Amino acid sequence: MGETEQRPTAGSRLGAQENAGISTLEHGQKPPVTPPGKLVSIKIQMLDDTQETFDIPQRAPGKVLHDAVCNHLNLVEGDYFGLEFPDHKKMMVWLDLLKPVMKQIRRPKHVVVKFVVKFFPPDHAQLQEELTRYLFALQVKQDLAQGRLTCNDTSTALLISHIVQSEIGDFDETIDREHLAKNKYIPHQEALEDKIMEFHRNHMGQTPAESDFQLLEIARRLEMYGIRLHPAKDREGTKINLAVANTGILVFQGHTKINAFNWAKVRKLSFKRKRFLIKLRPDVNSSFQDTLEFLMASRDFCKSFWKICVEHHAFFRLFEEPKPKPKPVLFSRGSSFRFSGRTQKQVLDYVKEGGHKKVQFERKHSKIHSIRSLTAQPSEQHTESARAYGDNNDAAAVQSCRQGKELKASTEDTGQHKSPSLKKSPKEGRKVDGAVVSTVEEEEEPAKDRMQQNRPQSQQPSTGSLTGSPHLSELSINSQGGPSVANMTLSPNLSPDAKQSSPLVSPLLNDPSCIRADDEEEVKRKRFPTEKSYFMAKEVATTERTYLKDLEVITSWFQSAVSKEDCMPETLKNLIFSSFEPLHKFHTGFLKEIEQRLVLWEGRSNAQIKGDYQRIGDVMLKNIQSMKQLTVHLRKHNEILMELENGIKNSRKLETFCRDFELQKVCYLPLNTFLLRPLHRLMHYKQIMERLCKHYPPSHIDFRDSRAALAEISEMVAQLHGNMIKMENFQKLHELKKDLIGMDNLVIPGREFIRLGSLSKLSGKGLQQRMFFLFNDVLLYTSRGLTASNQFKVHGHLPLYGMTMEESEEEWGVPHCLTLRGQHQSIVVAASTRAEMDKWTEDIQMAIDLAEKSSGPAPELLASSPPDNKSPDETTVDQESEDDLSASRTSLERQSPHRGNTTVHVCWHRNTSVSMIDFSVAVENQLSGNLLRKFKNSNGWQKLWVVFTNFCMFFYKSHQDNHPLASLPLLGYSLTLPSESENIHKDYVFKLHFKSHVYYFRAESEYTFERWMEVIRSATSSASRPRALSHKEPHAY
Repeated sequence: MGETEQRPTAGSRLGAQENAGISTLEHGQKPPVTPPGKLVSIKIQMLDDTQETFDIPQRAPGKVLHDAVCNHLNLVEGDYFGLEFPDHKKMMVWLDLLKPVMKQIRRPKHVVVKFVVKFFPPDHAQLQEELTRYLFALQVKQDLAQGRLTCNDTSTALLISHIVQSEIGDFDETIDREHLAKNKYIPHQEALEDKIMEFHRNHMGQTPAESDFQLLEIARRLEMYGIRLHPAKDREGTKINLAVANTGILVFQGHTKINAFNWAKVRKLSFKRKRFLIKLRPDVNSSFQDTLEFLMASRDFCKSFWKICVEHHAFFRLFEEPKPKPKPVLFSRGSSFRFSGRTQKQVLDYVKEGGHKKVQFERKHSKIHSIRSLTAQPSEQHTESARAYGDNNDAAAVQSCRQGKELKASTEDTGQHKSPSLKKSPKEGRKVDGAVVSTVEEEEEPAKDRMQQNRPQSQQPSTGSLTGSPHLSELSINSQGGPSVANMTLSPNLSPDAKQSSPLVSPLLNDPSCIRADDEEEVKRKRFPTEKSYFMAKEVATTERTYLKDLEVITSWFQSAVSKEDCMPETLKNLIFSSFEPLHKFHTGFLKEIEQRLVLWEGRSNAQIKGDYQRIGDVMLKNIQSMKQLTVHLRKHNEILMELENGIKNSRKLETFCRDFELQKVCYLPLNTFLLRPLHRLMHYKQIMERLCKHYPPSHIDFRDSRAALAEISEMVAQLHGNMIKMENFQKLHELKKDLIGMDNLVIPGREFIRLGSLSKLSGKGLQQRMFFLFNDVLLYTSRGLTASNQFKVHGHLPLYGMTMEESEEEWGVPHCLTLRGQHQSIVVAASTRAEMDKWTEDIQMAIDLAEKSSGPAPELLASSPPDNKSPDETTVDQESEDDLSASRTSLERQSPHRGNTTVHVCWHRNTSVSMIDFSVAVENQLSGNLLRKFKNSNGWQKLWVVFTNFCMFFYKSHQDNHPLASLPLLGYSLTLPSESENIHKDYVFKLHFKSHVYYFRAESEYTFERWMEVIRSATSSASRPRALSHKEPHAY
């Protein structure tokens, strides 16, 4: 017998290894038991129009076949897809996952089952995987060709232009015409070819992944997106069509939607023979009857549509799969059908947990190949560093993409990959010159320095849900298959660097000298002093170094940039720099004195007079007394902050200048934060002196000076503290203003910020993630915008005057749920945890009380936005997110700088919140110093200079560096001690972990260990009780 020819499978065509399927089950669940017995072959038609054959046992349920297809494609988010087939009456029905396949498909040899999209989410950015979005794009392409997705000529041409971009790349008139002649995307395509090419010309540099994202962005706004019409008649006998979507049940006349019944309004769905019944919740404002009745062609048609409605409601509205009803003992009444599989929330949670492998895939129709993961699996040593490793020769292109939740970095060796079809990555990281090349997942955010150097030609917005990004890590591959470095096109939130290795993983940071041996540590501990007061003095020195660097951001970097641009009035220049230069000069000398004292204390100089130099109180007293002369400059900082913000408000040129300066690598915090640093530093001195006085006995030689220094600095803090509180609120309002769009007058006298954070808002489309901002007079709710700047779009606001609040978990069946009732509107929100709900409840109630005690309602907040007067039952999400179709074209244009690493965005991704009290605590809990860092699976410890501020750890090679190499936002992280099973046999080690991300940090002494634990705990756990804001003392600007 001759050899059997091996036919390529769908998995191999998509670039997957054999038997490398990814389970779509939750962690801990087992796949359904495959019944033994005779195998039967089922033909499956994929979305790319190819057919595959799957052999399953005769008695296997539908879930076995569905999981086999998903595993074959390495599809993680397979729950959005379903299998449909023609039944014995030639009616297309969905495969029931609980029933045996052979009881549904009677003649499998003559039936082709189609693998298609079943559930269309309200926002395509909820699709975390690039492969999932690619399959959705194929579904849109298929619906266009079949006439199911109808739209006007402009929208059709725009959709096809994105399909063409993903298949053949950048515009070329000759190639475009040939491609359109060979490929018919819609009937009568010839009339639209010129318009298609006109749109295609605007997509230069857009990758296939970006094209898929833009295609879905346009398609989701169309009325017929994801709609399957089911013919019916109303009570008057008028012919209509029924359809089901994520929002509820829709009624169409032809292809025009004439009515919609949101899930929140629907009380019960049922069918009786050919009659489909919708029982609505009672509503005094509605003209609809309590029960609506529609007549369908047959009982089978009616039951089929009822099943689809039940599945859509369960998938989009429930938190988990509904449990089966107990079987009746005597007789059953009604259908036993129920939804089987994970709900959308379970799918999102599973992908967020990162419990799956990233695999590459190849696009069948595209000459430009997309890869879900171009390099090895995460290495043992650096599972979560900010960038991938590699030297200049090996890294042909490096691209980082952060969304939400994941930061991925990829490198690719140009010398080894000349074919467009890239092989799956090996399991182990590839070593290059001692460094390990690895894919990287979230958390350490790369520093912003490369964003300026690598300004992309075509920008793409970064939107979406908590994890993943619409623009996954991938190289721009040219038609020859090699990485196109010169014309690499990335989205603004990507940080490519094709010519320079990552700072975190460069030879500099991986130098053997950075990994200190244990015996070296022992020698160092024995050589240096061990008393607690020494480490307190050392903390003064380490934090003073950081403070001096922060002053240099203004006195050196900002002043140098201002001198080159004629954008700032001379009066403002003089006001800023005449106040900061004396401070910088004084603290330069102060730091030298502290460092000299530490040298003497450590015995590293010729002066060996033991008692005189093992103290710090005298140095602090002398300098704090001298510092009093600088109070005149410190009092000007309030004026400086307000004048700078007024200048930015009145001058577009100054606004652009300051915005661009914030993108520079040295400006690792918002610019106006640096203006508050001198006042913050006074509080640090006070805290250190308090600890020192508490440590010393009254008889100690240093106690008297320390107590005198504490009295002096306490007096200065008391004089300036009220001013500082006002400035912090003023600064926070202006910072939030940069993150919000769609509002006019956020910063007004008397307004105080209280809390911001992520909550779920209940609407007709179910629970939708929204960002809420609570002030002392109003509550705003927003969503992540589809702009390159990642700003949040304001959708509505609720004045607090006259508002009431009540828990409503039982009413809506949603955990941690609150109903907020204003004078003109009400909304229902849900927190992620009970603790989050308690924080919001406490702060909102406090704000309501303050508003009630004030003179009356707050002024209108959104002068340019209409008020949102919708009830929780109404569909608000459609109106909240709808824009013109042209938005998909303009969204590629960079409108303002990327703001993806602010506290607001971290709260959005981590689904948490912070209050003004938390910000104030964070100001008091700042720390700098050397730490040894270790990753979860690495062996060595890496020495880094770490600055903790603003809820974030910033990593430097040394304290002399001008800018951080990477950052790690800590909101949402847990701070613990390593357990015995983790085999961390070292002293002074603490552990930071968030889901699957784990870091170990090692301090040099018990005191520094306790200090790091103290300050980090302030960021990882919010303040338990907010201090009440006084309505009698509003912040006046």
